[in-house]
Amino acid sequence: MTSAATTSSSVPSRRFGIIGSIVGVLALVAAVLPHWVVPLVFPPPPAEQVIVDTGHRIKDRVIARVKGVEYQAPKVENSAGRTWRETASAAAISLGLLAILLSVVALIFREERLLAGVAAILGTGAIAIEISFVMIGALILMAILYVVGNIIGLL
Repeated sequence: MTSAATTSSSVPSRRFGIIGSIVGVLALVAAVLPHWVVPLVFPPPPAEQVIVDTGHRIKDRVIARVKGVEYQAPKVENSAGRTWRETASAAAISLGLLAILLSVVALIFREERLLAGVAAILGTGAIAIEISFVMIGALILMAILYVVGNIIGLL
């Protein structure tokens, strides 16, 4: 009589890996989707208006420096689109870090490595995408300031 239960293999748990992968997908969505959806719902001001406003602020700052007066920057109100983008950015980075943490916990508890790796890659990807959008924004801002500086003769 042979028993079918003599060769039993233990299946590693997948709990932290699955949760980490789900959190990683949410982080990726939070990193990418707002940069496509928010501008459709809350359109940004035209580029010409942004350049003119920036030029006026730079001109006012130079005039205040020449007069020896402290420059009082006008109060800038946060638009709904900007608030959504900032919230999504913080959520993407937080969820990305949580996905990486869950992948490490999954490895510590000797869960399936594939799911732990997927969670880590999704979390890292969300953080990398968020950092790349910040860098692109910084480059665009530098280009706008350079153009405005050339227009008003500072550079």
